[in-house]
Parts: sequence; C-alpha cells; structure tokens
Amino acid sequence: MEKKIFKLEEKGNKPVIAVCYDFDKTLSPDDMQAQGYIQSVGYDINEFWTESNSLAQNNDMDQNLAYMYKMVEKSRGKFYVTKESLADYGAKVKLFDGVEEWFERIRQYGLSKGIIIEHYIISSGLKEMIEGTKMAKANAFKRIYASSYYYDSANVAIWPAQAVNYTNKTQFLFRIEKGTLDVNDDRVNNFFPPEEIRIPFRNIIYIGDSATDIPCMKLVNSFGGYSIGVYNPHSNDKSKVYAMMNENRIKYFVPADYSAGSELDGLVKKIIDKTASNEILENKYYSNKKEAEEHKSNQADGIKNNLINNLINSRSFATTHTIISKMNEIDEWKDIQLEQIYFAAASNGQIYSIINDPDISLFLKTLMRKYSYRNEDTDRITQLLD
Repeated sequence: MEKKIFKLEEKGNKPVIAVCYDFDKTLSPDDMQAQGYIQSVGYDINEFWTESNSLAQNNDMDQNLAYMYKMVEKSRGKFYVTKESLADYGAKVKLFDGVEEWFERIRQYGLSKGIIIEHYIISSGLKEMIEGTKMAKANAFKRIYASSYYYDSANVAIWPAQAVNYTNKTQFLFRIEKGTLDVNDDRVNNFFPPEEIRIPFRNIIYIGDSATDIPCMKLVNSFGGYSIGVYNPHSNDKSKVYAMMNENRIKYFVPADYSAGSELDGLVKKIIDKTASNEILENKYYSNKKEAEEHKSNQADGIKNNLINNLINSRSFATTHTIISKMNEIDEWKDIQLEQIYFAAASNGQIYSIINDPDISLFLKTLMRKYSYRNEDTDRITQLLD
C-alpha cells in the first residue's frame, strides 16, 4: 500500500496561539454521554458509569475503552450506533454560557493584535458527538482530538478507532506544537530547531476542569504556556481548581463563562496581548542569533579557506604537516572546500609525494569516510593511498 503523505503545518509570518480545550465540564456542564444517549438506552446515568468503570477495573481495561464498549453493547436491539446518531446526540449537548460565540470572537480579537488563534479540542469524550455541535459544524476547531469509533460498510460502530485518556492527551500538544497534526504522522518525534517550531509551548493555552487534564496542564506550564482551570459558575464548586492550584497544575482559575466581558474572556485576551508583545522580542532574539551564527560561520569559513589556500600553495614538507595539523582540528567542511582540499592533494606534487605520511593519510581517509563527495581527484588520491 502506498504510504500516505501527511501535511505539515508550516510556520508563517504571524505568530499563532493554540487554545486547547477539554470538552466535558469545560465547555459543557456535564458528560456528553449523559445528555441523552445514556437515557436513550434505558439506563440511569450513575448506573451506566458504575457498570462501565467496573468493567474497566475487573478487566485491566482503559476506562474510555470500557465506556465505548458499553455504549455499543447497550444500544443492541434498540438502535445502531452510527456517526449520524452520535452527531445528533452531540447537537443536543448543553453548553456553558457564551460558548457558541466564543471561538470566532477570540479569533477576531487575535487578528486585531496580529495573532492567529487556532482552537483545538483534546477530549476523552466522543469525537463524533463533538462534531455534531454547532461550533464544530461552523469549523470553529482546527482539530478535534477525541475518542472515536471505526465503522463498518453499513456505517455502524464496531471497534474503537481512537481512545484518548488523560495521559495520551499530551501527544496532541506536541502535534500542535510541531504542526504534525495527523494522528499517524510520526514526524511528531522529529527534532525541530526552536526557531522553526510552529506554535511554541509559550503560545499554548490549555483550558480544563479536572484531574484528567493535569498531564496537559503540567506540560504546558513547564514550558512557559498557560493552563486555566474552569469551574461551573452555577454550582460555584471550586474544590477541583483549588486542588489544582495548590499542586501547581494551573496558573489561573475562572468560572466556565465564555460570554463577552466575562472573567475568562478578559484573561484570554490579556494572554493574547502579552503574546503579541512577547513575540516581537522573540523574533528579535532569533534574528540576532541568526546574524551572530552567520558571522561565526563566515569567520570559520575564512579560517578554513585560508588553510586550504596555504595547502594548495605549500612548497615545504614542514608547512604541509603544520597545515594538516590545523585542518585536523576542524569538524565540518563544505563540498566546495572538500573539492579544493582534494585538488591540493592530487595536484601539488610536493604534497602527494608525502601523502602516505601518517598524519596526511589519516586526514584524507577520514574526510573520504565522513563525506560522500567524490570527483576525479578523490579517485587519484585513493590510488595513491593504496
């Protein structure tokens, strides 16, 4: 099978902020499954979760896989679990105040400050339900990372395609950071120079409500980003955010009110304001760093080129050995420099007459072993060394 080519989100001229959200009890007051689906299969909500969690505990099973299994099992004889039916349940999920208008309002505020805002869902809930929400249908989210099903030819759920739990949530932050957004793109493990990172962690905001968000919150905090704990403004129960704050899991906590002018609205806008100023400083730093590195490289090239010219023009064995000794201390050579070194060794009769002296032969053999560059001169040098 032909290997799929994944798109890499490239870094543009404008800085990007990724705002990442849990879903249940972060954007919605309750678990999405408890807002119609569990009732439709004739179950009490607490009874369903008790059975699901017991299944997980008794079988060393991931809790998310357990609830996904239970959802399919309990629907048998009643209805088929399809993408469409799950999306229909998702469309009925209740949301906190202001959620539907939040994403575009924050995106527009970012643009007014020269910042691109991208919204991401990282949830243990069901992707298909989230895709049924009004925001998802309006393309509010750059990506939705959530648990999902694999469907047969009749479009009926038969197997988990993705199970997102509290620990593997963190992989998606690295995908967002590097722009390797597809879940099967293994370039997420590649090294990216800091100046080429698309969304550095300092520009990531994670909004969540409970212990299942702690690994993501801790990761974002550790690398200079912003973790925000939210609590239900109707119950005003702050016990979870107090615990997360006392354990240094979050930097801020606010009510889960996404309305214009709310505390959360003001906090996120202040982060955007700070990022706009900070990115000017970061760009200045990387610009200065690049200039300094280029200067250093140019100086190094000047030294290398001077040694090569002296080698080409060497007329004494002592001078040749001295030059080779200095060249041995250099770790990196460009192809054009290699070409000139090989030219000197192959054309300067004074050099190739002593080419098998230990220091000279070792230097040339090391170059040809380390670099793939070859030409007619390297063939002649190989013969002379042999």
